[in-house]
Amino acid sequence: MTITYVKRADRPLNETAGEVRQRVSKLLTRLEVGRETEAARLAREFDGWDGPIEVPVEEIEAAASRLDLSVREDIEYAHRHIRRFADAQMASLAEFEVEVEPGLRAGQRNVPIEVAGCYVPAGRFAHVASALMSVATASAAGVEDIVVASPARDDRGGVHPAILHAASVAGADRVLGLGGVQAIGALAFGLFTGLEADMIVGPGNSFVAEAKRQLFGRVGIDVIAGPTESMIVADGTADPAMVATDLIGQAEHGPDSPVWLVTTSPELAHATDALCRNHAQDLPDPSRASASAAWRDYGEIVLVGSNEEAASVCDDYAPEHLQVLAADLAWWRARLRNYGSLFLGPNTNVTFGDKTSGPNHILPTGRAARYTGGLNAIKFVKQLTWQELTPEAAAVESPVAARVSRLEGMEGHARSADLRKGPASP
Repeated sequence: MTITYVKRADRPLNETAGEVRQRVSKLLTRLEVGRETEAARLAREFDGWDGPIEVPVEEIEAAASRLDLSVREDIEYAHRHIRRFADAQMASLAEFEVEVEPGLRAGQRNVPIEVAGCYVPAGRFAHVASALMSVATASAAGVEDIVVASPARDDRGGVHPAILHAASVAGADRVLGLGGVQAIGALAFGLFTGLEADMIVGPGNSFVAEAKRQLFGRVGIDVIAGPTESMIVADGTADPAMVATDLIGQAEHGPDSPVWLVTTSPELAHATDALCRNHAQDLPDPSRASASAAWRDYGEIVLVGSNEEAASVCDDYAPEHLQVLAADLAWWRARLRNYGSLFLGPNTNVTFGDKTSGPNHILPTGRAARYTGGLNAIKFVKQLTWQELTPEAAAVESPVAARVSRLEGMEGHARSADLRKGPASP
């Protein structure tokens, strides 16, 4: 493979710092022991919130009146797309029954989890899209109880009204004004609601990600997310200004957010390199500082000799977002296989996927796209298998299962099978 680097960078380690692991572990222990009292104390300490933790129903209903009509319309527009896509995912999941052998029937049921915990970050900004992506998807799956947790702050009068409205539109049942580790712990332990989450989903900082990691097994999770990643694969037909704009648009997520360009065009590679620095500097702060640092430290431009080599590089990186700005989009869609979500052609970009177009934006990072996709409606559904045998089928199954059990040294299993052999068994 002929690969050269116009700009090369390290990849983020996607490893949790030891002090973060220890801090999260201690906080979760305190929350499990101290429960609601400890969660309220942490809300005061970290977010300065001393009001009620569970948001009253009337406050959720009144949130819409605190928003401009255009904001409400935008939230409802995005929700329609996200819900329609999640509904289509559910429609693709079928229950079935099959006769494996005469008299041996087996099948699959699709059963939603009972309680979903959806974390919605709200630091500098209200992450309305994250509320829609998690809640609408759980609702489409048929989850009975959906509990949202998002930081409450004095300067906002509690949970941000746009998040409250988005959660309500998408189908949330309860909302907690909690952020960070205390939010994840409250969802897992059923604090304030009595509803212990079966699964916790949603993006967050390193403390949120580590809390989800430490609770995995006790609860299900969507992904353990590291810094946001974005890759563009492009050929000579791509516009360098568009490539640079889209790369830097994703770099503003944070100073450790890698952005990568893979291209077969030397001209595009060099033009993009120059433009990215300018585009980052042209952003207002704090986006300027984040994007400039991300491009400086984690921006990369890879030059390859063919489309096939470009596709191989993309599959090796397994990026969270993968954008194709090249001819023959059908070839790329069929060939690429490791990514969180794919964005095809110059009329499509990651911003659409992040905010409004429909497919979920809670996606795998750190090369996890090699073995998993992002959040989707099916992740809230358990595929449960069942089986039923007639006496005649059991008599046929019994001796084989007993012999396999004895081959494995499991006499108790064998005797259980022997009980079903019946008079017709050989």
